[in-house]
Parts: sequence; structure tokens; C-alpha cells
Amino acid sequence: MPPCVIHAHLKKEFIEKKTRIIFVCCEKLSSQRMKPFRILDPTFPSRGLRGLCALAVMTKAPRPGQVKTRLVPPLTPDEAVELNKCFLRDTATAISRAATRNDACGIAVYTPIGAESAYADILSANFSLLPQRGAKFGERLWFAVKDLFKCGFESVCLIDSDSPTVPPANFAQAVKSLKSIGDRVVLGPSEDGGYYLIGLNKPHRELFERIDWSTERVFEQTIERASAIGLDIKCLPRGYDVDDRAGLRRLRDELLRKNAPHSLSPHTRELLLDLAARKRL
Repeated sequence: MPPCVIHAHLKKEFIEKKTRIIFVCCEKLSSQRMKPFRILDPTFPSRGLRGLCALAVMTKAPRPGQVKTRLVPPLTPDEAVELNKCFLRDTATAISRAATRNDACGIAVYTPIGAESAYADILSANFSLLPQRGAKFGERLWFAVKDLFKCGFESVCLIDSDSPTVPPANFAQAVKSLKSIGDRVVLGPSEDGGYYLIGLNKPHRELFERIDWSTERVFEQTIERASAIGLDIKCLPRGYDVDDRAGLRRLRDELLRKNAPHSLSPHTRELLLDLAARKRL
């Protein structure tokens, strides 16, 4: 072989071995520190995942100073952590309700490695964990998509952890759309110009490259990328993120109004009631 070919082969082998080591370490940490969530390993595809859609929420372990920092103040760092946990619980509940037809399952794509125990009182036992990879945000999204397809899933939806009011019906609609014949992308647009969900039935790296992340151009640029590579595009009902004071006030007004349905974000509502009673909102 030419030297460059040998080098590329060895580099690929090294990356695969490194990835395997990471997932073995995660499995050991999971069994030692928490209830036994399944740790997905993309180097060992599972036949049991064939035909399923991964409803995967992207999450950072809830720790003070690491999550919901734009809400401090008015919240304290500890209150921001509790809010983040409630968002995750409500999103995970909606995912579980959307997966009742045995055509999807819940995944938490988390960081950092070693924080598995943080999800013990947040996620139900039917969720699995997948460690995040990559440095930049777009890289993390792409590697999550790539790894979930390698695990054996037929389709993949990445879901944000900032939109606790998205109903189960939206997730179920995404799963149904991805079952249709043809290469497609499903997007759940957010009012700030981003998206709360992106779903694919084939991996397409182009959708995560040259995107101005955390700007109002994300959704528009993703549509442009999808159109350029000939994907069928399906959009879900619009949602909104809660990552600043304005979003928090909107969430408070929606969940604490008198006629708010009890099934809408119950964990988040309970916390907001407590914060309002203590005049924290």
C-alpha cells in the first residue's frame, strides 16, 4: 500500500479503538453509579433497534454553572439546575408517550462522560444513553446522528432540551413522517429561527456544516442545505425555546394560566408554581 493509505487505515483503526474504549468506560460507570441504563455502543450494532426511530434528546448534565446560565439571574444556579431537570423530565415523558407504538425509543445523548448518574432521577428506565462526541455544536449533532444510525436505528430525531412544551403528538408525527418512502428531513421550527427537532432517515453531514449556530438563521440555512441535496422536507408545528428571561416569562404565563391542561409540562409547572410562590419569577 502507498504510505498515505497505510496512514489513513491506521488512523481509522485508532479512532475505532478509542471510541470503543470510551463506551466500555461509560458502561462500567453506569453499572457502578446508577440504575442500569443501557449505554449504546455504535461499534456494536443491535438487531433489536432495526425498524425503530431514535427520539434522542441532546443534554448536558445538570450541574450549577453549566446549564441555563442565561437565566441566572433571576434564578440562582441551583434553581437553574432544577429547571433544567424539569425540562428534561417533561421532554422525556413526551418522548415516552410518543413511542407507545413500539416504533421508537427514547435516548439521551449526554455530556460529559462520567455524568451518567445525574440522569438516575430524571429519565425513566426505558431510556438509553449515548455519549456525545465532538468539540463544536454542529459536530456534536452530526456525530450523534452518525452514531445512532451505526447503532442500528432506521431513523433518527435529535431533540433539544429547551422546549418542554412540545407535545408528544409532534414527536409521533416526526416518527411517522420518517417512515415514508424517500430520503427526507423533518424539522420542528422554533420561533427564534432555530429548530427543536431535526429528523433523518439517512445520515447527511451537510445539514450540520456551515450553519450559523445560535442565530436566527439556523432553520433557514438547514432548509437551504436540505434543498441543495434534494431532500424531501417536512415541518412540524412551531415551538419555542426557553433560554432567556423573555422565554421564561412566556413559559410561566402558559403553564400557570387557569385553563392550562394538567398534562402540559407537569414537572416544569410544579417548579414554576414554587418559584412564583417564593417570588422568584
